[in-house]
Amino acid sequence: MSELILHHYPTSLFAEKARLLLGFKGLSWRSVKISPVMPKPDLTALTGGYRKTPVLQIGADIYCDTSLIARRLEQEKALPAFFPEGQEMIAATFAAWADSVVFQHAVSLVFQPESIAVRFGNMPPEAIKAFIADRAELFSGGSATRLSAEQARHQWPTIMARLEQQLQREQGDFLFGEPSIADFALAHPLWFLKATPVTSPLVDAYPAVSAWLGRVLGFGHGAFSEMSSEEALEVARNATPAALPDEQFDEPNGFEAGQQVVIAAIDYGVDPVAGELLFAGSEELILRREDERGGVVHVHFPRFGFRIEKR
Repeated sequence: MSELILHHYPTSLFAEKARLLLGFKGLSWRSVKISPVMPKPDLTALTGGYRKTPVLQIGADIYCDTSLIARRLEQEKALPAFFPEGQEMIAATFAAWADSVVFQHAVSLVFQPESIAVRFGNMPPEAIKAFIADRAELFSGGSATRLSAEQARHQWPTIMARLEQQLQREQGDFLFGEPSIADFALAHPLWFLKATPVTSPLVDAYPAVSAWLGRVLGFGHGAFSEMSSEEALEVARNATPAALPDEQFDEPNGFEAGQQVVIAAIDYGVDPVAGELLFAGSEELILRREDERGGVVHVHFPRFGFRIEKR
């Protein structure tokens, strides 16, 4: 069985979500550190242009977006479950809300001048400028709109009061009783806020939320060891992609298997990936592409939040 390889960087929100998913499952994995900003030539040799963080590699199969990464890890190890029986819909729906709405608020709150001064205090001005320019490019061209700091501050007490009320109920230690994908999707934006004393009080003021966050972060990151990006490319070149899912091809807009298409996120990081459409299922899209450095790879995307267009 191929190793789990996570392409990530330490301060990425969604990378922390993926690391916690691996820790919750008790999985061993290899860590490939990538740049927080473009260009990322070794990563895009595998993804074909997808630039968001993190990316999960298993041999010659490349998984984009943590919503799909969670489902792939669920296949890797069924228990403990991200989608507990009877809670599949509510856990996935809450996770999608947290990954968009709470994430959007956290980013806006962190990227205020007083927070930036602390968070990036040790970086040279040119590096800070390059990072901010990269994030402006990341959020251009998609459906996601930047939430103003004023509006984020205005709405934050409502979000947190609702969470505090939910977690004060005597129903277990987690959002819906037992741990689920919902907990991990909510934890990573709060983890991001906790990183500096400027934004940490936005979480610390809510004792039930703070205690819950400690329990989720307590799952840790599992057992991992470092791997270079060159080694990860070699793994892909020498591997054969896994068999396609045993599920009916379902594409209501008329795209067919074998067709040349592009797939891209619709919210932000909308860089298109071109290739041959191999599979379209209820949750997953798979493209075949070939790269002189990465070889033949299958790039996997979630259906929800992504689009297909003719090439």
